[in-house]
Amino acid sequence: MNRTDLNTPVLIVGATTGGVAAALACARNGVDCVVTEDTDWIGGQLTAQGVPPDENAWIEGNGPHAPTGFRACTAAYTEMRERVRAWYREHRPLKEEAASDPLMNPGRGWVSRLCAEPRVIETVLRSMIGTDDARKHIQLRTNTAMIRAEHHRDRVTRVTFRDTQTGSTFDVRADFVLDATDLGDVIDATDTESLIGAEASRVYGELHGRTDLRAGHDHDERDQQAFSWCFAIEHRPGEDHTIDRPESYGFWRDYVPEMTPPWTGRLLSWTVPSHDAKEGRELGLVPWPDEPGDNQWELWRYRRIVDHASHLAEHAHRFPDVSLVNWVQMDHWQHTLLGASGEGRANAYAAARDQSRCLLYWMQTDAPRHDGGTGYPGLRLRGDELGTDDGFAKAAYIREPRRLLARTMLTEAHVGTRQRREAGEPDQGATPWGTGQPFEDSVAIGHYPIDLHPTAAGRNNVYVPACPFRIPMGALVPVRVRNLLSGGKAMGVSHVANGCTRLHPVEWAVGEAAGLIASWCVNNGSEPHAVCDDPSKTATLRALAVAQGMPIAWPWEA
Repeated sequence: MNRTDLNTPVLIVGATTGGVAAALACARNGVDCVVTEDTDWIGGQLTAQGVPPDENAWIEGNGPHAPTGFRACTAAYTEMRERVRAWYREHRPLKEEAASDPLMNPGRGWVSRLCAEPRVIETVLRSMIGTDDARKHIQLRTNTAMIRAEHHRDRVTRVTFRDTQTGSTFDVRADFVLDATDLGDVIDATDTESLIGAEASRVYGELHGRTDLRAGHDHDERDQQAFSWCFAIEHRPGEDHTIDRPESYGFWRDYVPEMTPPWTGRLLSWTVPSHDAKEGRELGLVPWPDEPGDNQWELWRYRRIVDHASHLAEHAHRFPDVSLVNWVQMDHWQHTLLGASGEGRANAYAAARDQSRCLLYWMQTDAPRHDGGTGYPGLRLRGDELGTDDGFAKAAYIREPRRLLARTMLTEAHVGTRQRREAGEPDQGATPWGTGQPFEDSVAIGHYPIDLHPTAAGRNNVYVPACPFRIPMGALVPVRVRNLLSGGKAMGVSHVANGCTRLHPVEWAVGEAAGLIASWCVNNGSEPHAVCDDPSKTATLRALAVAQGMPIAWPWEA
């Protein structure tokens, strides 16, 4: 086969949420990069995985206890969000009140302040990396899968890829490699020290670490969070769009999870476990065109990405409500991804897709209706929203990666509200959630509760408050390997802390920070370990981050 091998200052493996942010940082600093992506979409959990962004209270610049206008995200992330809104104003026949709202939420889903169609976000991300300045430096290779990586003397020396459309292979040699994959695949392939699953509490002294592991066993590799295969649906009352009954439907219809603490009954139910309701929470479905009652929380509007009511009446028939399904009923923990073989992963993905199809079939046939009776046969898959023919996302939604064993490990002791307060750490009274560890080498910030989904080890969900936190540069840098950085979720965090660092704006911030670090090292003939070891270099890089719109601390910490 013909080969066109590449040499580049920076290689970014994975055009995920973090990978796109890393590429933008490289381009902004005049450094060339090659970006590879398994699918034909860029954006990761924002797009190919079909997950509207879960974001913090400060994302719109009006959060509590901070100056007006302060946003707990980077300027580039804000630009992405505003470009999405601008796209809707330009391309959709919106009512005046929707179009003129500066904080427009296109789908008016209640999980996020920006519930939008994945295809629109992907279009916007393409426009961002396709500007005249960016495309001079960013070489994007989609439909490109990593097949191996070589390393020698604590350096990644070569990464080999396959074009999944032509079958041809090529090598990339780079001064610096960023792992922006959702599972930490580069870290794995290069034998870079890393962690899988949950740690015993004694490892990092975490309040929510495992306390039941026997002596000599500090990790449970099966204690990996569930992953999910999302899909998009509309509702056409009076029509029948029921899919063929999946062969495994009988199993999933009757399945009662064995979890600690106990589950709430059958998995396929409108009653789901809740962190604040012992018997679970009832979250039913009230699909368009019906409306829920006052103060009724239900699932149709949870992740709604198209709002019929926001469009002008004469055009509204073209834009029915569309809801993105990403619920705990489709969480798949029966198989694990981390540490699995290629065949094992393929089987796990197939099983997760099958479970999601069973959830859809249950909703169409057996689910209790909000108005009496059973089943909503009018639920219709909408693959156009996800760039697919079958209505399912291009890729599985991954919550937990292989985690880098980094120079600094971010743990619950640094981010957990209760743990820090019980330890007597300074609180400052700045927020209801306390304050996180004030890392002096921080290169990003974030905030979200510690939200751990059920795991393959049979541990039920954990949902507890977290502080607004800083992310230290040391969490992106391996202990040993000199030219590798984490460019996303696979950074140096514990299993528990991953519950609050895995969300969209944090992944973006980490990727952008990794892109900045790599670019600075290229431009200054340095490497990440040297930056970490030299306070003056760290200070210079942090100042550059601030100058480029990347917050590294919270206003009350100044």
